[in-house]
Amino acid sequence: MRKRELSWKTRFWAVVRYELLWNIRKKKFLGVIVVAFALATLSLALPVLLSNMIGQSLSQNPNYVVSTGAGIGGLGMFLFAIVIVMNSISGEFESGTIVPLLTKPVSRTMVFLGKLFAALITLLSAYAVLFIYMAVGGTIVYGLQNNLHLLPLSLFGTILSTFLWIAVVLAIGALSKSSLIAALGTFGIFIALTISSPIISIFSDQAWILNYVPGGGTTGYIAGVKPQTPYVPGIAISTGTDNIAANLINYALYPSSNVTFFKMSALIGQSQQLIELYTESLSIVLLRSIAVALAYIFGFLLISWYAFKRAQMLE
Repeated sequence: MRKRELSWKTRFWAVVRYELLWNIRKKKFLGVIVVAFALATLSLALPVLLSNMIGQSLSQNPNYVVSTGAGIGGLGMFLFAIVIVMNSISGEFESGTIVPLLTKPVSRTMVFLGKLFAALITLLSAYAVLFIYMAVGGTIVYGLQNNLHLLPLSLFGTILSTFLWIAVVLAIGALSKSSLIAALGTFGIFIALTISSPIISIFSDQAWILNYVPGGGTTGYIAGVKPQTPYVPGIAISTGTDNIAANLINYALYPSSNVTFFKMSALIGQSQQLIELYTESLSIVLLRSIAVALAYIFGFLLISWYAFKRAQMLE
């Protein structure tokens, strides 16, 4: 019994190592890592350069790191998802490496799970290094930082949000067997949601629907009192699956807060005002975004797994 369990572990880790080496060899993955660190460095260095140009000293900001995390926005998570798994399934068909892979004593489910676990390891490693880099850089530039113990929450939320896009890429790639279609299809979904979400969030009474689709979601505000002006409502909160990390931090800092949602009046020829729509607790906003992300992740991964198994049976 022990020998059989060891044999399963050995075969599973063989698939994981195979996929990890595949990811490391991909130049586009290394390229995105370099770009991510370059952008992180720029976000740290640019305020210093600007302050020197205008002859003013940079003010201390003890909450810089915890408020920005690693600076990985929705676009960053989308790009990491693309480069990590764009070729994971579809690339096997395109290069023909799926044939020798299937001659090994591993099941299709084990291959799929091994690829998924390798993607998680790759993502965790890249994000962990980037988070540490931003924490050290933020301390150097902005002084001693508060609440650095909350960064693991931000790391967890960022990985969860990115895994949703990973699941989308895998599903499209497994169905199409084309890396190009996997990348372009996911890019189309991302761009469509990125463009439409702010418009719906600001001008529509039905912005709540954005809480149940991938992306940035709708925007609300944490405020202890009713906003004094229509343009300064309070701390901005985005409800979408791309903002789980930020909402985890906000919940840790303001656990009993409520989030108020507004829409912009569309009156022509008059000054626009924010119209209050509804209020709900920050805990509900956070739990819902996590539940929606998990539902999409499991749903798209199930599609990917079924398509991968079915494709092998038909080839």
